[in-house]
Amino acid sequence: HFTTVDAGGLAIDGSTEFTGYEREEDRGRVTALFLNGEAVDVLDAGDLGVVVLDNTPFYAESGGQVGDRGVLRKDGCEFRVQDTRKQGDGVFAHIGLMAQGEIGQSDNVEALVDEQRRAATRLNHSATHLMHAALRQVLGDHVQQKGSLVDPERLRFDFSWGAPVSKEELREVERLVNAAIIRNEPLSKEYMAMDDARERGAMALFGEKYGDTVRVVTVGDGDFSVELCGGCHVDRTGDIGLFAVVSERGEA
Repeated sequence: HFTTVDAGGLAIDGSTEFTGYEREEDRGRVTALFLNGEAVDVLDAGDLGVVVLDNTPFYAESGGQVGDRGVLRKDGCEFRVQDTRKQGDGVFAHIGLMAQGEIGQSDNVEALVDEQRRAATRLNHSATHLMHAALRQVLGDHVQQKGSLVDPERLRFDFSWGAPVSKEELREVERLVNAAIIRNEPLSKEYMAMDDARERGAMALFGEKYGDTVRVVTVGDGDFSVELCGGCHVDRTGDIGLFAVVSERGEA
């Protein structure tokens, strides 16, 4: 059971280095603490608050992928992370409950991501890229992604299209995605200049802002899928296992 804590609008200086592509456990130093929207020096047992670290393996909600959960620990003290959000200029806010003990400014803590939840989310995020590519093959290259939701239980893909997608078209999308899974192609993740990414044909998520250097996720040799993406992904498509469309609906 989780109690929601609002981390919106916090005035936080500095930035957080994200180390979660390489690991799901790390150590970080506390750079800011918040309770009821106000900066504090200590979070005590029972406090619902926000912890900011100088570096973290926790993924902050972005590009449709939900924020990580897990725990921050030190010397018998435990902060249960219910959500991770970006605040300000690259600051990762760990939102949750001080379950026992206390955490103070400049403390060094062990940061442990919920590995099973991250793994399931990673599968669904990679499947989202495959689905995007399959939709463009079935419906046409003019299909544009308008958003997505990627969590441990499912993926939701929002796209622009002027009519309901037929059952036959959905079956073909399923077939193409599962064919890509069966091929067990590797996924590469590279950083490059935005101009180079465009030349490679990388697709961008609608509404996202990108800098001069971008992260490009490529499936296989790039014939099937190349996208700009800062999210977490599998190493090979075969890790996904099986893809199925369970519902489709249109919204005005």
